[in-house]
Amino acid sequence: MTHPIITDLTARYTAKHYDETKRIPKADLDVIYEAMRLSASSINSQPWKFIVLESDEAKQRMHESFSNMFQFNQHHMKAASHIILFAHNPAYTREDYAKVVDKDIIEGRTPAENREQAFGAFAFVDLNTGEDGDTSAWTQSQTYLALGNTLHVLARLGIDSTTMEGIDSELVGEIFKEELGGYHCSVALAMGYHHSDSDYNASLPKSRLAIQDVLQVL
Repeated sequence: MTHPIITDLTARYTAKHYDETKRIPKADLDVIYEAMRLSASSINSQPWKFIVLESDEAKQRMHESFSNMFQFNQHHMKAASHIILFAHNPAYTREDYAKVVDKDIIEGRTPAENREQAFGAFAFVDLNTGEDGDTSAWTQSQTYLALGNTLHVLARLGIDSTTMEGIDSELVGEIFKEELGGYHCSVALAMGYHHSDSDYNASLPKSRLAIQDVLQVL
């Protein structure tokens, strides 16, 4: 099949080693950040924070979060151009959703007189909130929608990436406590340009299950 989207996704892979001399241009970063902001989420909840690690100081802090586990991902912290922490709100409340509703009013999506009516969608949050107020299972899922969107955008821009669930979420939470502001990070994304000599994964063929094994049309 020949189509730009298929070409993007066929070329995309998980980079194993980055060229630390190469950095993503600002023009591309602007596209990436805006695409992340535009990501879909259930009831347009947007229960996330995207924390970008660009400076050497920030990358060093993230590097130190691998002191106890997942050291196989540690080298990406300094070699990749940028690291993004995908963080979710573990206790999403009506007050949080009010920010979405009020922005809808400003943008003209919701008439001001229908503000209370707009909170009807919040019933879905109630369905996904534990007795202790924990919404993590639901809000974390929303960050993965943003992550998937980001991966495709990076592929379109010709930028390599590495999704990392292999991070010490507890230690990341301590080191970036101020920036996270109560949000929780369980997945991060390294992005940049692979090292042509040491990234063995770059030359390996694409491997996916056959379409008939994963797709059923009724």
